[in-house]
Amino acid sequence: MITRYTDHSANERTYLAWIRTSVTIMAFGFLIEKFDLFISYIGKVVGDEEHFQASLSAEIVGLGLFLVGILLIVTATVRFFTYKKHIESETLLPYNVKKINMLLSSLMILLALFLFFYIAHQIFT
Repeated sequence: MITRYTDHSANERTYLAWIRTSVTIMAFGFLIEKFDLFISYIGKVVGDEEHFQASLSAEIVGLGLFLVGILLIVTATVRFFTYKKHIESETLLPYNVKKINMLLSSLMILLALFLFFYIAHQIFT
């Protein structure tokens, strides 16, 4: 039997949840980028490239989402191994909220707000 198995499995489930979230964010960025490319292609086929132009902001959003996904994967991996070491440690460690957790949460909130305003701008203009 693995010592503190439930703690290790909870740590691993949390890690996998962060990885799934990261992959989803990167896939969403890829989708935005490819859809923008599709719109540009439609403009060329229809012959109306003026109304079907690729958007620089869509490219920035797509790349930004990819970057956020990569940062989440790196942070989640570091967090996983740090908590694994803490779980295996015999010393009592206080549980506190890490600055990186607050940074990631803030980054996700900012990303959500940016996407909200980006989509709203696309709809109303």
